[in-house]
Amino acid sequence: MIQASMRKALPRLGSTLLISLASMTLGVQAQTDDQTNLFDWRGPFQTGVSPETYEGWAFEGEKSLKWTYDVSSRGCPVVVDGRLYSFGYNGTEEGPEQRIVLSCLDADKGTKIWEHRMNDFISDTVYSRYGTGSPKVDQETRNVYLLTSTGLFSCFNQEGELLWRHSLMESYGRLTFPNGRTGAPVIDGDMVITRGITSFWGKQGPARDRFYAFNKYTGEPLWSAEPGTAPKDSSNSTPVFETRDGKRVFYAGTGCGNIVCVNANTGQSLWRYHFSKGGVNSTLSIHPNGSLVCIHGKENHDTTNEGRMIALKLPEKLIGAGETQVVLDKSCEIWRNDLGAFTSSPCLVGDRAYVVDKTGHLCNVDVTNGNVLWREKLDSDNIHASPVYADGILYVPTHNGKFFVIKPSDGKAERLVDMEMEGRCLGAPAISNGHVYLHTTSKLYCFKMKTDKINYLDVPKEEPLKKGATTAITIVPNEVALKAGESVQLKAFEIDAAGVRGKEVTPSFEAYIPPTAKVKAKLDATVDGDKLVTTTKSKESAGMFKGTSDGKAGLLRSRLLGSAPYSEDFEGYDLTVPHAQDGVNYAFPPLPWIGARLKWEVREVDGTKALAKTLDRVLFQRATSFIGTADMKNYTLQADVMTDGNRRIKGDIGLINQRYLISIRGNAKLMEISSNHERIKHSVPFVVKAKTWYTIKTRVDVQADGSGIVRGKAWIKGEPEPEAWTIEYTHKYANTNGSPGIFGFSPQSQKRLYVDNISLTANQ
Repeated sequence: MIQASMRKALPRLGSTLLISLASMTLGVQAQTDDQTNLFDWRGPFQTGVSPETYEGWAFEGEKSLKWTYDVSSRGCPVVVDGRLYSFGYNGTEEGPEQRIVLSCLDADKGTKIWEHRMNDFISDTVYSRYGTGSPKVDQETRNVYLLTSTGLFSCFNQEGELLWRHSLMESYGRLTFPNGRTGAPVIDGDMVITRGITSFWGKQGPARDRFYAFNKYTGEPLWSAEPGTAPKDSSNSTPVFETRDGKRVFYAGTGCGNIVCVNANTGQSLWRYHFSKGGVNSTLSIHPNGSLVCIHGKENHDTTNEGRMIALKLPEKLIGAGETQVVLDKSCEIWRNDLGAFTSSPCLVGDRAYVVDKTGHLCNVDVTNGNVLWREKLDSDNIHASPVYADGILYVPTHNGKFFVIKPSDGKAERLVDMEMEGRCLGAPAISNGHVYLHTTSKLYCFKMKTDKINYLDVPKEEPLKKGATTAITIVPNEVALKAGESVQLKAFEIDAAGVRGKEVTPSFEAYIPPTAKVKAKLDATVDGDKLVTTTKSKESAGMFKGTSDGKAGLLRSRLLGSAPYSEDFEGYDLTVPHAQDGVNYAFPPLPWIGARLKWEVREVDGTKALAKTLDRVLFQRATSFIGTADMKNYTLQADVMTDGNRRIKGDIGLINQRYLISIRGNAKLMEISSNHERIKHSVPFVVKAKTWYTIKTRVDVQADGSGIVRGKAWIKGEPEPEAWTIEYTHKYANTNGSPGIFGFSPQSQKRLYVDNISLTANQ
């Protein structure tokens, strides 16, 4: 139920607003189809400002309500060609039936056109914190892009057909977090870019907040970037773009507390500024005077205060290709104030920034000097919810489900409408074609403004960069994962120093081992013409190739993974790496496994070699590593496992089969099937003895109706295999595919865990 109080009659608010929109051209122009569309949540100016202006405007609170739709969300919808795209979850269903939902609705009527429902899996997202992000629609193709909290990165066409998908967790080692913060993909030219904290393979093994660019048409990987340092938190700061010093760049906050600048064409890290001890989640805004407006809500890097808002002077000159990233110091700050916003993003309108701080105040900030002109108390606190602006009016949701329509001036915030929504507000409103759309954790609301006519501000368009002299080549795809017997076609293009792509070339390829590589390895594959080729006898491996054309080079990263039948007993590993703390030698785990190198190592145990859980990083006390590809299905996964410890403290150890975790839990004395502990968690009693080897066997069988039976059994190694399964669980909406993997949890990294004799076979 909406409760509304009208502060006053609402006259039309025209173009006499005192705040100039310095970042826009103020002349109105004839309406075009794209002007009515909202392709991404920050709008065409990347500032939270709508281009719409109105003649005869009024907003009448509850009377303006046009329709509601039953979907829960913490994000912002987008509206294109009369279709609304919503990222949410089916909040009316709990437990294993609760799923992530991408909905396509008729924006005028609120009726469903199509939807896709997706499972959460192997994540620690809690408190139904799904839908903390937004879809992105490509202006050229109208394709829809979405990243879920689990890391499913998908491209759909306008009619809802899946065009391509990457499981970033299984394919790139994307980590999940209880907060569920996901963010929104962004598009620039032919690229779609997403981000997340990943623990990948090779050089990208350490956990970092990374950005990944893909071809928006095909999903082919183009580049990756890790512009920050070791992360403290996840971040859903949406990148914002501009052209500077002859380069296409983007700016974003990171989970390591930095503001970063990245070359959008190549992924080269250009500069960073350490801004916060925690993650920077707010989206930044570019001011036309050459500054970047930024805010965070964590402890400052250089003071004991929590929260800071700054204007950062953007460097006019940027480093060249191959040069080392610049680390800015605090002299780059034009001003700072003590405002703090946890994840809420400021709305930048000319020389004014409107931001809801974490204590629930709407603040008006003069971005030329940082002065706070006023603070209006709206709520007791605020988390994600961000304001938007259209034609002199702010639309401001807050955490506790309040929604305000406010006319700001330099002197005050004039409240026009106060409303109480059902559920909490954690996203931003979306304004399109005279409608205001607002997600809560209970519903999606549509309000229709009263207006005689809608006009549109001009949206500046940047001319594409022209290619200069060729300095390198880029190989597409730049990251490949194969199974034995498979091949992939390669393309290569000239690029200049700014990364602008030129003509296609045909390079020669050779195996390449980086001088800094911890594991000196080559991929068991060859390049035949324009194809990377493996044979049915190719062995599990990983490595790089260097492509060269006319003296210009580019690199390709590639992995070859096992498929059924597959086995690994680790006896072929030479233990030659000295351990600094333990005084023993070990070997790195299989190089192509996702997220393995810093979580596992091969050690001598009980007269044999086995995979051992590392204990020197509390960040990885819970370790998930994938040993196959996300498209695998209908397999049986088996291994021998053991936990160190004693009667009081033991770890959890298990296997991942088709996105289900089947584990034995030492301290809990259970065998358990889980995926997300708040969605799927089924257990039976099972006493786990420390320093005792067990064999675990798992399989998943999907039924014709879409349900599935997950099975697991465990017994002491060497004893006869029990005929009956130890545990079984039926899931109504079964995971139909997923990479095999291993899992270990050592509470506070105290007790080591072991895995040996891994076996993967096709289900019979």
